[in-house]
Amino acid sequence: MKVLRFWSLGVALAGFAGSNAGAAGLDVQHPLHHARTSESHLTETHAGAHHAATGAARRTTPSASAKSAPLSAGSVHAATTHSRAHIATGSGLHPTVRHAALSTRRHYYERFTASSFAKGDQFADDVTTGEDPVVRQAAIDALGDMNGTAVVIDPSNGRILAMVNQKLALSPGAEPCSTIKITVAMAELAEGLVTAETPVRLDGFRMNMTQALAKSNNLYFEELGRELGFDRVRHYANQFGLGELAGYNIPGEQLGVYPNEELPAKEGGVGRMCSFGQGVSLTPLQLGAYVAALANGGTLYYLQHPTTIADALEFAPKVKRTLDIARYLPDIEQGMAGAVQFGTARRLHAEFSQLPVFGKTGTCSDNGTRFGWFASFSQTPGGGGLVTVFFLEGGRPTFGPRAAELTGAFYKNLWDRNYFAGRGGQDSAFAHAVFESGKPGLGQ
Repeated sequence: MKVLRFWSLGVALAGFAGSNAGAAGLDVQHPLHHARTSESHLTETHAGAHHAATGAARRTTPSASAKSAPLSAGSVHAATTHSRAHIATGSGLHPTVRHAALSTRRHYYERFTASSFAKGDQFADDVTTGEDPVVRQAAIDALGDMNGTAVVIDPSNGRILAMVNQKLALSPGAEPCSTIKITVAMAELAEGLVTAETPVRLDGFRMNMTQALAKSNNLYFEELGRELGFDRVRHYANQFGLGELAGYNIPGEQLGVYPNEELPAKEGGVGRMCSFGQGVSLTPLQLGAYVAALANGGTLYYLQHPTTIADALEFAPKVKRTLDIARYLPDIEQGMAGAVQFGTARRLHAEFSQLPVFGKTGTCSDNGTRFGWFASFSQTPGGGGLVTVFFLEGGRPTFGPRAAELTGAFYKNLWDRNYFAGRGGQDSAFAHAVFESGKPGLGQ
């Protein structure tokens, strides 16, 4: 069990929350660029990978003849302005990132016009044949009347077990808010910029990656985003599946876009893109595919949504590419565990604590609509964990911690149904239920 060792993390780090909690929501603007090269390679592209071309976004298209594609972005960053920040050796074993003075934005009261609650049956048009009925019902019960979607994925093969409110799940998506931080964190680790324990000096305090992920600190990720530079940030985002379709022949799936150009400096530049994804459009499926790769050790699958009984019974995984990220996963997992235990996702832990859950929240808004994200993966002693993405749209009641709370309710629903006890025999149990019932549809 590779990750249960992090489940006692809250005791060690919870004390940090008091002195720096107020910094978690701050946004800053300050120019900073830093060039750095790396010899590491993190992806192996699988030949013959299915892809959809588009002119709207830069796509990562595997070549049938290519055996590997470099995830390291040193080759795309030949010339960059030297950073005012620098990595200096501190008194401990890890370097400290120092930077110039910060300027904070003025906070204001935002008026929301969208409703957080669904009008009518938002699940009525879903195609559910081929989904796991137990997982689907647990997600519906958890979501309730909140305006949103829930996608549940088997990380071992990329199968979508349930996709609730498919119209929203397959939409072009929205700003990822702070869920973008888990892609930026992986890029920082792959480039050797920091480790999970490296203290980064911010505005009057220091913070490491574990704390920054757990508390969703914008200052930290703006700082490190500027250290990486836009070209490298975009390179890693594309390798992790942003800017390309996540599914394999899923009807109606639309594309979330990762920009080809950095945000203007007056809008926060690459720092703002790295702290809460400003200018980026992310879909629940794209986020789910990436988190599944974190959960399974680095395999980025094409997500597949069986729509017939035959599809479900004859399911065959399709690998998009392999990410060489296994060595960095413990550092990411510490922060995602901390989010659930004492950070922004602690509402989940209050709802469900029977199994380890690792996650990341996200909250932001656009034109009167507020977005609440929570992406997570769970693990069980015998394997068979799940990946979930809850995405909410609405007004003031909609925010990331609420999505985390609903995810906790979802896991609790499954636990109460003894779902995890029989996880290994899920497919055969599903087939038996279908054929014994004589109702091959199991829904519309």
